[in-house]
Amino acid sequence: MAQAGDYRILHEADLRDYLAGVPDLNALLGGDPAVWPITEVGDGNLNLVFIVKGAKGGVAVKQALPYVRLVGESWPLPLSRAHYEFLALSRQAELAPGLVPALLHHNEALALTVMELLEPHIIMRKGMVAATQYPGFVDDITTFMARTPFFTSDLARSAAEKKQGIAAFAGNHALCKITEDLIFTDPYRVAEQNRWTAPYLDALAAELRDNMELHVAVSRLKLKFMASPEALLHGDLHTGSIMVTERQMRVIDPEFAFYGPMGFDIGAVLANLLMAYFASAGHERAPGDRQAFEGWVLETVEKVWAEFARKFLDLWRAGATGDAYPASLFAGETGAARLEAERQAYMQRLFADAVGFAAAKTIRRIFGLAHNIDFELIEDSKKRAICEARAVRLARAMMLETAAFRTVADVTGTARKLRDWMPELSD
Repeated sequence: MAQAGDYRILHEADLRDYLAGVPDLNALLGGDPAVWPITEVGDGNLNLVFIVKGAKGGVAVKQALPYVRLVGESWPLPLSRAHYEFLALSRQAELAPGLVPALLHHNEALALTVMELLEPHIIMRKGMVAATQYPGFVDDITTFMARTPFFTSDLARSAAEKKQGIAAFAGNHALCKITEDLIFTDPYRVAEQNRWTAPYLDALAAELRDNMELHVAVSRLKLKFMASPEALLHGDLHTGSIMVTERQMRVIDPEFAFYGPMGFDIGAVLANLLMAYFASAGHERAPGDRQAFEGWVLETVEKVWAEFARKFLDLWRAGATGDAYPASLFAGETGAARLEAERQAYMQRLFADAVGFAAAKTIRRIFGLAHNIDFELIEDSKKRAICEARAVRLARAMMLETAAFRTVADVTGTARKLRDWMPELSD
């Protein structure tokens, strides 16, 4: 059994020695370990990430730090998150094969995981800032989004199996607490780590703190997040946790994995696509030069929901082996018709959840601790604030008037109307 004292942060020399001492990894990399190039590439908020290349091949190495990297040692964080990430990747590889990186090695004591090196993949968010379109994204992400939650839900699992799954991830509460605070609480109160594009969004930030209807709406979402263990979630599924080529996609970084409401992951994907859409105007070199990209983004939003719903329903119709909706209660033509109507109602409720969670994810990325480069790389701060205010206006409507967004076309239609809306900004 690994002991807590076995942990140490592996810097380049330590990492080289460690990898050389694992026979399978040494053979995979090949050549003289002394000359393996090792590059630290972690640009996230929590961990160290290294790329190591040898004469024969390369690997990606991720090591959890005992604190939040973005903030420093003043914010400690349990190393156990590496265990839950490894567990989630293992489960996702079974349920959605080929859509997560292959696992090569894991050391729980060191909170270290070695994975396949994804090349020539890049972080999707970076590609979207450059207005790159990804034709294969919809099919891949919707397969991942449909299969992972369906096969870990009560629709496909017995009650006992489902509860065992919940128990396996229940210890990841420290990462859940980050989400509960940073997404559902801090943007709506005075919090030390909040920031926004000041002074232009000062009035909007104050409005978030004062609007009791928003506080009620986001608190309902927070309760659903905490109290609805519907299925295994990635927990941080956004365009910064997806690596792509034009034809291939891999989902990475599921260290926030837990059992929660399915709409949370779906909403996260939709929110990040919508933020990319609104940020696009700030990256224009000439008016209209990103029009084709923006059209593709909104088309992608629509297709992501439509394809997810189709695939999820197909799985439900073909493989509902769980304890929910027992077949014995829906026998005959009348029962089959009633069950199908219930499936459609279920999907409508799921869409409403996704709309609300997308709103919360958007607001958090503009007023909370960790922001998106979609907006952050817009150098002109006033132009950035205009783009952000448009996204917030949509998010505010989605959170307060969720019932008005009955279809994904309602979401994209409202986004189009706000594309050139000029907000009143603080001076």
